[in-house]
Amino acid sequence: MKKLLAPILLGLTIISLTACKHPGKEAESVTAAVAPENTDDISKNVYVDSYGEQIEVTINNTKNTATIHLNGKTYDLKKSDALPEYTASNEEYQYSEIKGNVTFLKKNVDMVLFHLKQAKKESGPAKMASY
Repeated sequence: MKKLLAPILLGLTIISLTACKHPGKEAESVTAAVAPENTDDISKNVYVDSYGEQIEVTINNTKNTATIHLNGKTYDLKKSDALPEYTASNEEYQYSEIKGNVTFLKKNVDMVLFHLKQAKKESGPAKMASY
């Protein structure tokens, strides 16, 4: 019996040591709220006219919308395919960018809120070959 007592105690000791061990620290599975990647085609321009007024135009080509920021107000417009080049409008306002002319107007009273005629980029003086 004394011969069996030592292996039994050794076995119980091994079993109790392995049973009492806490499992190793598991890797915390943090599920961070990953914002979906914005795949919209967005362009943003800021124009300043000759009076110093500033208009910020954000065009979302994917959703065909334009957001205009002028004098602390925000206007959301939808692209108009019937009008030339880039034109966006809603019931009250219309934005257009045609051949370098940026215009934002109130439609029902034909009041221009912002107008900018951009200068055409010149290529510089023409070089002539001399012989």
